[in-house]
Amino acid sequence: MPVRRSLLAAALGAAALLCATAAPAAAAPGEYITVDATGRIAADGTVTLSGSYRCTGATGPAFIGSSVSQGTVRQQGIGGSGARCDGVEHRWQNSGKPYGQTLRPGPARVQATVVELRPSGIVLLPVFHAQSDRDITLVQG
Repeated sequence: MPVRRSLLAAALGAAALLCATAAPAAAAPGEYITVDATGRIAADGTVTLSGSYRCTGATGPAFIGSSVSQGTVRQQGIGGSGARCDGVEHRWQNSGKPYGQTLRPGPARVQATVVELRPSGIVLLPVFHAQSDRDITLVQG
């Protein structure tokens, strides 16, 4: 079951990032997401991004989605993870391999989003809690 949950989190995180470009996040007071200044690239090409977040008031499942772009490499989704919107600051970390692209050590741009899938009748609607865009440095290791 953990694999299934991880896949669901990754898929929903990627969907959140796609929606975030169309509807920017409007964080409630006290809600935020940060991105650490350094990301890592493993020998196999897996990218790991991290940061912290705080969100409140979620009534549905919440997720952290992240993506990275670098030079001519367009925005690539990097994993997805569950979020706890309990008003406490938490750390997040997402890992994944860019699809069909190779990232290299050096400057990159990261976008991270906290999104909730809130029940509304028979559908789940995305509610954006926070979004952050940051220039970072990718390092090997």
